[in-house]
Amino acid sequence: MDISADQPIFVISVAAELADMHPQTLRQYDRLGIVSPSRAPGKSRRYSQRDINMLREVQRLSHEGVSLEGIKRILELENQVAALQRRVTELTEELGRRRDPLDSRIFAAGAAGDVVSLARGQRPRARSQAVVVWRPRALGE
Repeated sequence: MDISADQPIFVISVAAELADMHPQTLRQYDRLGIVSPSRAPGKSRRYSQRDINMLREVQRLSHEGVSLEGIKRILELENQVAALQRRVTELTEELGRRRDPLDSRIFAAGAAGDVVSLARGQRPRARSQAVVVWRPRALGE
């Protein structure tokens, strides 16, 4: 039986031992929003292996002199980078499925950073801040 790294299975005492921290430290990190575990029906915290790994990373950064606010910001940025990498992978796969993706599609990026695939000749809905990227056809096409 495989257990997912996101499966919340560890109670706070076990998580603290695995992360080599005091349970009160884990409670503080939860209050500050640095590492927020899942909650069991009785409101008790349940930590996943991913949470334990994150606690170890927090501990490493803390030992290097990074403040708790700095650690929180670093973790937020790492999560953003991971989400963007997943989106790039999705878009790359979508482009790979198309016959001639650069010739047949235009992509628009809105002010919020969202990417929308448009048909040739179609304009983005919110034009005020939109950036449109296309590949112009060569002469004679």
